[in-house]
Amino acid sequence: MIRDLTTSLRTTVGLWLLTALIYPLLIFAIGQSLFPTQANGSLIINTQGQLVGSSLIGQAFSRDEYFWSRPSPVNYSLGEEAAPTGLSGATNLAPSNPELIEQVRQRAQILQAADIELTADLLYSSGSGLDPHISPASALAQIDRIAAIRNLSPDKLQTLIAQHTEGRFLGIFGEPAVNTVGLNLALDQL
Repeated sequence: MIRDLTTSLRTTVGLWLLTALIYPLLIFAIGQSLFPTQANGSLIINTQGQLVGSSLIGQAFSRDEYFWSRPSPVNYSLGEEAAPTGLSGATNLAPSNPELIEQVRQRAQILQAADIELTADLLYSSGSGLDPHISPASALAQIDRIAAIRNLSPDKLQTLIAQHTEGRFLGIFGEPAVNTVGLNLALDQL
């Protein structure tokens, strides 16, 4: 019985060392050495050296001189009113829920008032509420508004959108998408 207990304890300690120390440290070392940007949150630093966000998490751009991103029920942007990092979430409202219908109706009115073509990704939030991407069509629909406000040519904005359009993963999975955080940062640098 003592031999069985000793074997059990040694096995438990060995597995604990392997799974709680060795494996996490190995993965940490691989991540930091081979993929340091991704392992540290894909953070975006502006030309002044300030943290402006992450390329993985959207921000709520609501000012007219920026490309608007997908709406989110979570306030994930930087600032005093923002929720702490690490939070995500959707509305969990059914498509027939009157509250969701009213939210979509209000977004549609805002987009129509700005003379922006209605697209699904500008009307509906993503499942996580954190998606920084919009479709190229949604970005192109906003060109006239931004060109007029920033006094830029639409051709220049189309080129900027094309430069920030990410293709399909491995060429076959998903749809092309535009990261609004990166696009708006490049827009400020013009």
